Amino acid sequence: MADREGDPSLGYLTRKETEVRLPRPTRVKNKTPAPIQLTSEQILRDARERQEAEIRPAKQKITDSTELEDYRLRKRKEFEDLVRRVRWNKSAWVKYAKWEESQKDFKRARSVWERAFHVDCTDHTMWLKYAAAEMKNKSINHARNVWDRAVTFLPRVDQLWCKYIHMEEMLGNVAGARQIFERWMSWEPDQHAWLSYIKFELRYNETERARAIYERFVRCTPKAGAWIRYAKFEMKNGEISRARNCYERAAAKLEDYDEEAETLFVAFAEFEEMCKEPERARCLYKFALDHIPKGRAEVLYRKFVAFEKQYGDREGIEDAIVGKRRFQYEEEVGKNPLNYDYWLEYIRLEESVGNKPRIREVYERAIANAPPADEKRYWQRYIYLWISYALYEELDAQDVSRTRGVYSQCLKLIPHKKFSFAKLWLLAAQFEIRQLNLSGARSILGNAIGIAPKDKIFKKYIEIELQLGNIDRCRKLYEKYLEWSPENCYAWSKYAELERSLSETERARAIFELAIAQPALDMPESLWKAYIDFEIAAGEFERTRHLYERLLDRTKHLKVWISYAKFEASAIEEEAEEQQEELPEDVLLEQRKLCIQRARGVFENAINYFRTSSAPELKEERAMLLEEWLNMESSFGELGDIELVRVKLPKKLKKRRRIEIDDGYEEYIDYLFPEEAQASNLKILEQAYKWKKRKVASPLLYDEEEMDD
Repeated sequence: MADREGDPSLGYLTRKETEVRLPRPTRVKNKTPAPIQLTSEQILRDARERQEAEIRPAKQKITDSTELEDYRLRKRKEFEDLVRRVRWNKSAWVKYAKWEESQKDFKRARSVWERAFHVDCTDHTMWLKYAAAEMKNKSINHARNVWDRAVTFLPRVDQLWCKYIHMEEMLGNVAGARQIFERWMSWEPDQHAWLSYIKFELRYNETERARAIYERFVRCTPKAGAWIRYAKFEMKNGEISRARNCYERAAAKLEDYDEEAETLFVAFAEFEEMCKEPERARCLYKFALDHIPKGRAEVLYRKFVAFEKQYGDREGIEDAIVGKRRFQYEEEVGKNPLNYDYWLEYIRLEESVGNKPRIREVYERAIANAPPADEKRYWQRYIYLWISYALYEELDAQDVSRTRGVYSQCLKLIPHKKFSFAKLWLLAAQFEIRQLNLSGARSILGNAIGIAPKDKIFKKYIEIELQLGNIDRCRKLYEKYLEWSPENCYAWSKYAELERSLSETERARAIFELAIAQPALDMPESLWKAYIDFEIAAGEFERTRHLYERLLDRTKHLKVWISYAKFEASAIEEEAEEQQEELPEDVLLEQRKLCIQRARGVFENAINYFRTSSAPELKEERAMLLEEWLNMESSFGELGDIELVRVKLPKKLKKRRRIEIDDGYEEYIDYLFPEEAQASNLKILEQAYKWKKRKVASPLLYDEEEMDD
């Protein structure tokens, strides 16, 4: 029913009968590109070609004065309407004035220009066009009047002055042009105006006038460029003394920190070089290098080096090169004052020159740049500056008081609660020793131990006291050392060695006992070795055996077993050397056999330990132990029993095992000992016996199984 509803005004017609039917879009059957392609450029070109020509108004031909007056009236009305509507538009006024000029009505044209200046008189281009129009019409007095008003209103516009002067000069009015220049100079213009005035006078060969203008120029603009131009002017006129006087006056006027001082001194030195005065030029270069800041003297250094290469000797060339390198170092330390490597190189350069005040100045500047953070890695290179400073004062300057002051100042500067430098403490103490001031050296080292104790300080302090023969001080220092670091095996060993060298065997033994009783040690193996070597050297073999047993109670390491066995074997020779003159050969032979049996007993105990251990990684250590035993038996000669060890040697088996992380296998060496091989054979025989026993018990069952097979 909805489809049959339509517009009520159309009666019984349905929507389907009244709707507008649009043609269906045709389907493109051929989609290949057309042979002639249309482009946007072609469409625009066709449109332009078919465009109708513009209708231009017909040219009006004026035949009499009435038509001319009508034309002028109409144009003036248009211009008046235009300038009234856009009175700030300068181009409208210019067009109006030029049209009046084209009509030869100069009075009206001047009136238009004046009306334009009443609107805005600060645009110098308007004055230029007004004056150009008067000059074009040869109204010279009117043009002078325009120029005079222009420079009065806009005295800082150089173009107006230049055009005014150029007009007077073209008219031959030199005096008038000079008078205009004087008016211009009263405003103290820039360099361009003064140079234009000077060139004007030189064009008419007025040298004295030009010189007077230069004097006024350098008074008005006392810059290096003005003085250099003045000096070159005098040089060009052959007045060498006047030129030198200009440079000298300029050097006296300019300050050392002036930015143009470098340019002035370079020009002055080149002037002296041109006058064949190399010594004066050298003095100028050196004076400038001493007074001008290094950051502004790059060109000066380069010129000085080139000058010395041309006129100087070897020493002068080296001085120039040093100056250039000094300038480079100044640049680097100026960029990054915390780069201590550049400071050290700079100091080495100054030390090669040998100027003590300059060397000390560089040192003081360098050490003034302390690291901002209290971290040792930042201070390590910085401390070398202080060390180098102290060594310079001691060795080169030979100033003892300054050296002592450098060390003292540096030690006060270091934050010892966070970190310290043992090297600095030791250098300060060694300096006092070289000055035969033992109390001062002891005071420095004592302060070091109290403030920032370190291994190096203890070792060096003990070494110094030992060289002086102060044994009691050495003992006290060792006690302090061990109080500070009770886990230090080196200190315990050295303390005991000191007592042993003094034949204080009991004291040394007591020290070793205290040492091994400590709950924590940094290198316990070295301490036990030192204790054992001490007892062996003392000939206390029973004590040595007891020590080995105590050590084995703590650790079952392979090296301990081997060392124990070697000790038992070496005890043969030591006992024989002590008793070979008293005991007969058969007794010595029996003792030798006894010692060999003891060594074998040690090896047997070790083998039993490694055999009973369940750790699989101990197989390799057991094999190494057997190799050592075999070598020792071969070293015994006729008393050795190689077969005793050879039957215990394992077989090496190359096996493979899967790697858990990667997909693959790795090869490794496994050891098969004789008792393990026998155990595996026994297991095979046991399985065979069980199988045979079951077969005898039920033969019928086994016969049926064989028939089925």
